[in-house]
Amino acid sequence: MTVIDTAPTVAHIAPSAPPRPPRKPILQLFFGDLVASILTISTGFLLILMIPALNWAVLDAVWATNDPSTCRDGGACWAFIAAKFRFIIFGVYPPDEQWRPLLVMALILAMILASLSPKLWGQRLIVAWVVSVAMMLILMWGGVLGMTPVPTSSWGGLPVTLLLALLSLGLGFPFAVFLALGRRSSLPIPRMLSLMTIEMVRGLPLVGLLFVASILLPLLLPAGWSIDKLGRTLAALTVFAAAYLAEVVRGGLQGVAAGQIEAAKALGIPGWKAVWHLVLPQALQKVIPPLTNTAIVMVKNTSLVLIVGVFDMLSAARVAATDPVWPAPFVESYVFVALIYFLICFGISNYSRWLETRVQSRSYR
Repeated sequence: MTVIDTAPTVAHIAPSAPPRPPRKPILQLFFGDLVASILTISTGFLLILMIPALNWAVLDAVWATNDPSTCRDGGACWAFIAAKFRFIIFGVYPPDEQWRPLLVMALILAMILASLSPKLWGQRLIVAWVVSVAMMLILMWGGVLGMTPVPTSSWGGLPVTLLLALLSLGLGFPFAVFLALGRRSSLPIPRMLSLMTIEMVRGLPLVGLLFVASILLPLLLPAGWSIDKLGRTLAALTVFAAAYLAEVVRGGLQGVAAGQIEAAKALGIPGWKAVWHLVLPQALQKVIPPLTNTAIVMVKNTSLVLIVGVFDMLSAARVAATDPVWPAPFVESYVFVALIYFLICFGISNYSRWLETRVQSRSYR
């Protein structure tokens, strides 16, 4: 006797990404309602007001000259930026050895490009970053392979800005994860220590933290130990980044259901493996925008290190603007440095937007 299954068959329908809203016509986009019309007209009025600034920056600007006195009249003196370009980028680094910080910047760019694709994330990439950072420091310091030793007091410009941003974020992130896990721990001592550390650092301005690290840190070290000014500055930036990143990671951890940890324990998975392979990846995917915001803030915060005497890119531009040979091109120096900061932060923002879109699209597959 043949048994025929008459139960209805339910087809499995894979979830799809939400439909994109239809594109609006150009006129409707700018003048679709009263608010859009007011914003469009206000923006146009502001653009008209910026015409004098456009004349100053482009039309009346001095782009090249051998006589600095020609910059006394007219628009912006971009010839000054061309003359001081190497000083602003490399600072007081010895001119004959500036190929080394140039190679460091190229290595940073290469590693960042290699780290963009999530397919390459893993232990190999971490090892590659560790090796690359070691090579960067060796190139900057010298003293090996016939390279002339260059003390950190002679480092400056854009390489210092990039190294401080990368190292403070890279060293601060593991501490941030431990602080976030400690603050959510059920054990009272780790939770209290993490809470005190985070709140104490977040309650201090970065300028004050830089002064504390610059003045008090040498006094806290054992006799015979010393850390140079750049190392003390890096320590302050790392602690600052760790405290703020810890709160971002904690927000992501709160968004992960507690039942996943319980299910992992029921399957016999150790707690640290469940956190590392299950909880943290989901938590970090939820907090990509605030992580990006913290990274951008740390890049811009490196400009504050000039207060404690570290010769970063902003310090180099400030010193270059005091050259008596040139007729005080004050604004041009800061506009050029601001443009570099904008390009770095804009690139980070666009990458985070792409990464967030990619994560969301994969979640619908």
